[in-house]
Amino acid sequence: MRLGWAICLLGSSLSFGQVSSLVQNPSDAPVDSNPWQRELQSVTHGGPAAPNLQPPPQAPTPNGNGTQASTQPPMRLSVKDAEALAVKNNPQISSARLTALAAHHVTREVRSNLWPQAYADLTAVDSADGSRISAGALNNPIIFERAAYGATVSQLITDFGHTTNLVASTRLQEKAQGQNALATKEQILLATDQSFYGVLQAQAVLQVAQETVNSRQLLTDRVTALAKSKLKSDLDASFANVNLAQAKLLLLDAQNSEQGALASLSAILGFPTLQSFELVNENNPLASPPSDVSKLIGEALTERPEILSATFEYESAQKLHIANRDSMYPSIAALGAVGQAPIRNDNLSSWYGAVGVNVQIPVFNGFLYPAKSRETDLRAQAAQQRLIDLRNRISRDVRTSWLNANTVYQRLSVTRQLLDQANLALDLAQTRYNLGLGSIVELSQAQLQQTQAQISNAQARYDYRVAQAILLFETTGI
Repeated sequence: MRLGWAICLLGSSLSFGQVSSLVQNPSDAPVDSNPWQRELQSVTHGGPAAPNLQPPPQAPTPNGNGTQASTQPPMRLSVKDAEALAVKNNPQISSARLTALAAHHVTREVRSNLWPQAYADLTAVDSADGSRISAGALNNPIIFERAAYGATVSQLITDFGHTTNLVASTRLQEKAQGQNALATKEQILLATDQSFYGVLQAQAVLQVAQETVNSRQLLTDRVTALAKSKLKSDLDASFANVNLAQAKLLLLDAQNSEQGALASLSAILGFPTLQSFELVNENNPLASPPSDVSKLIGEALTERPEILSATFEYESAQKLHIANRDSMYPSIAALGAVGQAPIRNDNLSSWYGAVGVNVQIPVFNGFLYPAKSRETDLRAQAAQQRLIDLRNRISRDVRTSWLNANTVYQRLSVTRQLLDQANLALDLAQTRYNLGLGSIVELSQAQLQQTQAQISNAQARYDYRVAQAILLFETTGI
């Protein structure tokens, strides 16, 4: 029963790995330091300049594990280098910026209605003698033979706020798209940090797995030799071989997790193929989470780009409602035309010119304007409710990420203590087994507990790095 339970426990330790990595610095003591500061990125000026880290693209070649390996030497990256490379190369960030730039031109399109509209005209007419347009809409039925050129100009004087409110609405939509682009950048930076620490975590677990295989191989060789000399039983040799096989399974899973983590990092950095990276581990002390979660929530509700975008969208919806309401008011425009007719009927003057003012008053259009006004009013109310819901969810997310960061921070000392106790228990079990006082089952259990403690200790440091990144993302941005 103890062996079966031990094997199950070892099997469960293999499922840790969405992102898993280790840098064994157990002597690093967590101390307080200032949290990371946010660097807002202007949508129209692009991201910060990334270091020249991207090697020329090469055709990947399959390696011994059946995965695609780059022929280039490993790319050396720190977490800041990875973030800069992601901002430069990730297509999601480029797409969001282009969408924001397109929204800027929508504002220009709507604002063009406030400027004069000028057109040049060239007209040539030939007609049968005495022709008159008798059918169709109301018009001037007289047709004169002529060839003329000229220009017409119109200028909106006022439509009592309709166009200006449309411009204000599109300008607010432009700001909302800018904040959406910033939110996309923040999401990519968070994913970059998660993938970066995921690779380090996976490499750490791989190191633990390799060391486990080496140590258990030595024990298996020793127990097998003693069994051949009749100093140990064949049961001991069988148990040692089982433990070695379990360690090799752990190594295979760790190798797979490392390749998966590298694939995720390569994709988030904008590479279409699997790249090889030499990641620079951070040796700076781990800071404890801020103590006041209420302050973090307040910062998130004022600085998160999602909040700002939703606020702009609500204000834009309000302006659009006012613009549609103003459609029911008259519009006043000035008109002018001037030109010359070098070829003309004798009844026509050689040049023409006229100016005037036109007042257009909506009378009845099938209740179109009232319906549009009501529609946009309801959409503005819906946008307001979405904003309230987003504020509630952000408050919840900040509190949850703060609680998670505190829990993971506390796990740092606990996992270190667990590893120390597991090492001590393994030393004692090894000594008892060498003296013939303990069984192979007792030694196997101690080995299993040490492996689990090493993996937990390896993962705890990078789990906290990820928790810090998530908390920063949920509050002021990375």
